[in-house]
Amino acid sequence: MAEKITSYRFDQLDQTLSQMNKEDCLVMAGGTDVMVLHKSRRGVPPKIRKPIIFIDHLTELKRVYQKGGDLHIGACCTYSELVDDPLIPIPLKKAIKTIAAPAIRNRGTLGGNICNASPAGDTLPLLYVYNAKLLLRSVNGERIIPISDFIQGVRKVQRESNEILAEIILPSVLEEGAHVVFEKVGNRNADAIAKVGFAGYVRVNGAVIEDVRFAFGAVGPTMVRSLDIEKKLCGKTLPLSDSDIAQVVAAFDRIIKPIDDHRSTALYRKTVALNLLRYFLSKKQYQPN
Repeated sequence: MAEKITSYRFDQLDQTLSQMNKEDCLVMAGGTDVMVLHKSRRGVPPKIRKPIIFIDHLTELKRVYQKGGDLHIGACCTYSELVDDPLIPIPLKKAIKTIAAPAIRNRGTLGGNICNASPAGDTLPLLYVYNAKLLLRSVNGERIIPISDFIQGVRKVQRESNEILAEIILPSVLEEGAHVVFEKVGNRNADAIAKVGFAGYVRVNGAVIEDVRFAFGAVGPTMVRSLDIEKKLCGKTLPLSDSDIAQVVAAFDRIIKPIDDHRSTALYRKTVALNLLRYFLSKKQYQPN
């Protein structure tokens, strides 16, 4: 006989947070990652040791709105909902369209992609170059943390057991003159886990680089980004010289440390990641998007 699983589905976020403060629960939004992580052998029900608390229906977690210069995205917005939302930036929509298949995009959520903390998370390179901040809520109040601090390792995040990821805040998407790219390399255009993910961000004033950011996915335990390397390009003039490009590529060559697995080899991942970076840096001009 299958084990019984206790579950909760409250109408309000406050009720949900109150229960999570009393009991350590497994948070369930779309469930597309949770069910995979807890699967058993074929024909055997998944083994879930904690009570499940459902949050995908909570309206407080499904809003998309602008506040000041920031874009706020509810953690329980599904991928499909975000693709149809006019406020979501085009590069993020491009990344979302590469995630799995329509059925998964109809259930999976942006908050789930973050909390799953997979090195191959499709949206994560973009969220890193957007300098995303995460709003977490509990009965004790709210706190905001940079995504780079929240994700600490493979499936390891800085979330207390009584907290919920409520919103993703993007402070950079409304800046004038920014050019952002996203590239995912996999066996197919969608419905495939990334072998390599890359996001690039650059903002120029005339021909002078004012800000530049890079993030690589699936080539380390977390997204690979270096503020020190990025700073070396600020103030440079486009087009970049071959020596400037070579220095940046060489610097990332030293810190990108992928692994061999069933999807790809470490050599392939590093080669592709550096080629994507080199191509991005070699552009003579960038059109704002």
